[in-house]
Amino acid sequence: MSVGSVDSVGDETRTGQAPPQQSLGTAAARKLATTTKSAPQMQEITSRWLLRMLPWVQVQGGTYRVNRRLTYAVGDGRVTFVQTGDHVAVIPGELSELPALRGYEDTEALTELAERCRQRTYAAGEVIAVAGDEMDRVHLLAHGKVEQIGTGPYGDEAVLGVLADGAHFGDRALTDAEATWEYTARAATDCVVLELTRSDVLNLAERAESLAGHLAAMAALPRQRTNKHGEKAIDLSAGHVGEAVVPHTYVDYDASPREYELSVAQTVLKVHSRVADLYNQPMNQTEQQLRLTVEALRERQEHELINNKEFGLLSNCDYGQRLQPHDGVPSPDDMDELLSRRRGNKLFLAHPRAIAAFGRECNKRGLVPDTVDVAGHQIPAWRGVPIFPCNKIPISDARTTSIICMRTGEADQGVIGLHQSGIPDEIEPSLSVRFMGIDEQAIISYLVTAYYSAAVLVPDALGVLENVEVSRWR
Repeated sequence: MSVGSVDSVGDETRTGQAPPQQSLGTAAARKLATTTKSAPQMQEITSRWLLRMLPWVQVQGGTYRVNRRLTYAVGDGRVTFVQTGDHVAVIPGELSELPALRGYEDTEALTELAERCRQRTYAAGEVIAVAGDEMDRVHLLAHGKVEQIGTGPYGDEAVLGVLADGAHFGDRALTDAEATWEYTARAATDCVVLELTRSDVLNLAERAESLAGHLAAMAALPRQRTNKHGEKAIDLSAGHVGEAVVPHTYVDYDASPREYELSVAQTVLKVHSRVADLYNQPMNQTEQQLRLTVEALRERQEHELINNKEFGLLSNCDYGQRLQPHDGVPSPDDMDELLSRRRGNKLFLAHPRAIAAFGRECNKRGLVPDTVDVAGHQIPAWRGVPIFPCNKIPISDARTTSIICMRTGEADQGVIGLHQSGIPDEIEPSLSVRFMGIDEQAIISYLVTAYYSAAVLVPDALGVLENVEVSRWR
C-alpha cells in the first residue's frame, strides 16, 4: 500500500496537478499583517554641496549692496551671434560690448556696423594677426579657439592666453590710429571670425555724427593712474629720507554699486483634508508631502545659484577670470592655472562627468589626486582644494561643461550666499510654509517659499574653466 501511495503522488506531480493546499498562504496572511514601510523616496535629491559650503549672510532689508573702489577700466563683455546655415552675423546691440562702443545706443548706426562685419574662416594653425603689425581691425570670434602668442624670456614661443566663442580682440583699432598688435593671434582650432575694419567705422562716422562724437569722446578720455585691477591708484611714498613731501591721496568709491535683491522660488502644496485627517499612520501625509516639496525647492535653489542670468555663478564670473583649457580636456595644468588666478581658494565645483574626465587626465600622467575629509565625506581634491560634484552645472550638446573655482566668505572678499532668516512661518532658514486655507472642495493649500541669492564681492573671487570636454577617452 505504501509503495502504491508514493507512486500515486509521483504520478500526480508528473501530470502537472498541484497537491492540495494544507495551510494558509502568504498572500492571504499579509491581509492581516502590518507591513514595514519606507518614507517616500525621491530620485531628484542630490548632495547639494554648494548650499552646504556657501557662507550665508543675513540680508535684513531684502537687498545686499556690494560697495567697491572706483574702477576706471572699461569692461569687455562677450559678443553674441546668430547663425543661419553657414552664415554668422553679430547682433547689432552686442557691438556695444566693445570698449570703444560701450554706452553707444544709436540702433541704426550699430545695425550698419554689424552689416559691415565680414565673415572669415581660419584653419587650425593659421595666423590671424602678427605681433608688431598695425592694428587696423577688430576681430569678433564667433566660433573656435584662438591662442595669443608672445615671446618667452629666452626667445621661445609662449602662449599668453586662449580666447573662445564670443571673445573679441583688436578693439583699440577703433580709437587709436597708431595701435599695433602686442601679440600674435593664431587659430588653435578651425575658427569663424567676423572682422570690422577701422576704415569702415570711420567711413560711417563721417555720416553719423553720434558715432563720430562717441568715438572722439572715448579717445579723449584721460589715462587715469590705476592699479592692475583698474582701480584708482592710491598715491604713496616709501623709502624716502629727510623732509620729503608726502603725497596726498584718498580712496574713491564706485558711485553706482551693484545691488542684489533676494530671489524667490515658490509653489502651492495642496493636500485633501480627508487624506490629512485619515491617512496619517505610521507617517503623517502632510509632513511627507511638505518634506519632498522642500527638497525640490532646495534643488531648484542650487540650480538658480549656478545658472540664473542675474546672480548665477556662471553668468556673473568676470570675463577676465574665465579660462579655456589648452587641449580641451580638464588637465592638471588647467586646474593649476585656475587656482593661480585667486588667493585663498576654498573649493571647486564640477559636474561628476567633468570630475571623471579630470581623473582620466591624471591617470594618463600617473598622478593620483588626493582626498580631503569634509563633514565625514572623502572628497577628491587638487592641491588640497576639494572638488565637489554638482550636477546643476550644464553639459552642452557638444559635451562640454565648466569647472568653477571660488573663494568664499565676506572676510575674504569672496562669494557669499544671501538669505533672510526669521521670516514669518519659517521652517528652515529663509524658507517658509504658510497656511492658505481650505477651499470649497475640502482641499488644504500651503504656500511654500524660499528666498535666496548670491553675490561675488570682488571679481577675482570666482573663476571658471569653460568649454571643458568630458567625452574624450584617448
